[in-house]
Amino acid sequence: MTGPSNNTELSLAATGGGVPLTMSSQEIAERTGKRHADVMRDVRSMLDQLGANERSFASVYRDAKGESRPCFSLPKRECLTLVSGYSVALRASIIDRWMELESAGAASRPVLDPSDPKVMLAVFGHLQKQVEEKDQIIAAQGTQVKALERLEGAEGSMCLTDAAKTLGVGRDALIARMQAERWIFKRTGNKNWLAYDDKRRTGYMEHDDHLYLDSQKRERVSTRALVTAKGLVRLAEILSRPLH
Repeated sequence: MTGPSNNTELSLAATGGGVPLTMSSQEIAERTGKRHADVMRDVRSMLDQLGANERSFASVYRDAKGESRPCFSLPKRECLTLVSGYSVALRASIIDRWMELESAGAASRPVLDPSDPKVMLAVFGHLQKQVEEKDQIIAAQGTQVKALERLEGAEGSMCLTDAAKTLGVGRDALIARMQAERWIFKRTGNKNWLAYDDKRRTGYMEHDDHLYLDSQKRERVSTRALVTAKGLVRLAEILSRPLH
């Protein structure tokens, strides 16, 4: 087995700054005495079986001439999975190296000095920011609760246009969302929106029949969908989340 070369410094570069630790396929080849091309082949086979995209692990290293060469950088899980089929001695070599890397990473983590005023000011500033963000969330939730209470206290039912005004959204945007969420539909040849039966059964919507005069002054009956107060509350909740 050949000894590790200066290329092993590549894996040490990932021990600081919060970057995940990795070990290069070049270093694995050096520590196991295998040809790098064979290790690369083993890595590709493993990643294929794991259903992983090998481009996510692609990297480069510099050879003895200083030229860039392709390699893979493997996190601990993938690295140990790769060498699981190697001999006990080779697996032990890789595991020992991981222990070295993790020890170096732990040693490089900054330690907060409570006696340093600058450190404590930074900590207090971070905590203050978290408190302010929490207060903003609580305030926003309180506003939303009041809005829902106001909607729930609305009397009777209202047409889609009035529902959109009450919810503070455009009529077209509300209708598009209600269509997407399967609240309303149109029958072929009918210009009025109708409510799905399940939305009527839950009390979110209802139908209303009204008289109107057609172009020939004949009396007609038209059915339209209305949103109830309960439906307004539910729609407000739906509109607060993104459409998937």
